[in-house]
Amino acid sequence: METFSKQKLRAARILQSDIPLVMKPFTQIADTCGLKSDALIAWLKELSQKGVVRKFGAILRHQKAGYRKNALVMWSVPIDAVENAGKLFAGLPFISHCYERKPAFQNKYNLFTMLHAQDDDISSMLSTMSELISSNDFLILESLHEYKKTSPEYF
Repeated sequence: METFSKQKLRAARILQSDIPLVMKPFTQIADTCGLKSDALIAWLKELSQKGVVRKFGAILRHQKAGYRKNALVMWSVPIDAVENAGKLFAGLPFISHCYERKPAFQNKYNLFTMLHAQDDDISSMLSTMSELISSNDFLILESLHEYKKTSPEYF
């Protein structure tokens, strides 16, 4: 892992939280950290090319955006079909997360998906997913209450 200057470390700390809602947020961040904005942007592009920074984007509070239902769905998928199933599920617009997990839950469920819906009926989504991988072997864990949801902070 590379060592960051104090200015870049400060910028990283700011960037992992809420980005200021101003016309030129990176200029404001650079000024706050004692950097030139073009240097900050060049550094962020470099981090992006290295795969350290994935993206900058808005995070919606799904309940306030009209998505009342979400569920973690665990799938039992044969090992030789997991990669294909994962790619198929990842391409669905209502899936936000898709992970292969080891060890498999209950020695069976190895592919985990998080789906989001605007109403309580998720059966059509589950039917679509089942048809894609020709399997009805899944468990649904519905979210009842959100106690914490934050992005991890690394700096």
